Amino acid sequence: MPAVRRRRAQRGIDYWPGFVDALSTLVLVVVFLLSVFMVAQFFLTRELSGKDTALQQLNAQIAQLTDLLALERTGKRSLQDQLSALQASLSSTEGERDRLQAQLSSSTGAASAAGGQIAALKGQLSKQKSISDQALAQIELLNQQIAALRRQISALEDALDASEKNNKESQAKIADLGSRLNVALAKRVQELARYRSDFFGRLRQILADRPDIHVVGDRFVFQSEVLFPTGVATLNPDGLPELDKLASAIIQLEKEIPPDINWVLQVNGHTDARPISSPQFPSNWELSAARAIAVVKYLISKGVDPERLVAAGYGQYDPIDPGTTEEAYRKNRRIELKLTAR
Repeated sequence: MPAVRRRRAQRGIDYWPGFVDALSTLVLVVVFLLSVFMVAQFFLTRELSGKDTALQQLNAQIAQLTDLLALERTGKRSLQDQLSALQASLSSTEGERDRLQAQLSSSTGAASAAGGQIAALKGQLSKQKSISDQALAQIELLNQQIAALRRQISALEDALDASEKNNKESQAKIADLGSRLNVALAKRVQELARYRSDFFGRLRQILADRPDIHVVGDRFVFQSEVLFPTGVATLNPDGLPELDKLASAIIQLEKEIPPDINWVLQVNGHTDARPISSPQFPSNWELSAARAIAVVKYLISKGVDPERLVAAGYGQYDPIDPGTTEEAYRKNRRIELKLTAR
């Protein structure tokens, strides 16, 4: 049996951890790239929505000004028609005046009556000229208003062109920002993956003599029996030396990772599928969370920065082995450490 175990250990140690580390790094890169894409799409959509709203407002103003211009043009044509009618009336009046003057020269008897008619016609002519002058003044005012409306429409068109230009520039800036952000995030993910690999390698060296402490994917796993007695969340004194080694490794890691990389060590508590029910722990959720918190508090007491630690409880809902044997239950009762971005 020892020979069989040694052969299994040799096969697992040579290849599997490196493959899983590479795969997890690729998954993290894809997740960050998708997150950046969604953020860029969100800001781009919000900015385009604002531009569309401004464009709709400008179009509405242009439509209103166009309607006003049409009304002013209609009024101008009406006044021009009135002026034409007045001018025709003026011509008719002048013709009547000339006729009466001819009658005056041919008949002195009708001179006084013609003179009265001429005076009346002159009064009407003066009145028609006054009305004509008012119509001309109104037409001049309408021409000025039309010119002002045209200037406003031209200004709105210029503003619309500037808005479209700014919109294109904003889109280009957003695309450039997204590209640079993608590059920066990819670089940070690669750096964090490298530090995680170094950290796990250091833990493997420190805790190499414990078969119940091993790596699963991108997580470092402590079997619960190493740190806790069965059914409780109080740390076992026999497991404290292992946590001391872990605390020293984390403190060294804090010094090595640059401050611009926002990372945390996530401590996850897991139980097996068998339910627990006690006054202190009504379910496996409470037990798994309490164990993760106990580990985090102990690491903090050893000098680890609390901002670099996160505690989470998974209960029995994330098993390594889905079986129902004692061996499967033992594997699933565990504390996992995962170095990840905040």
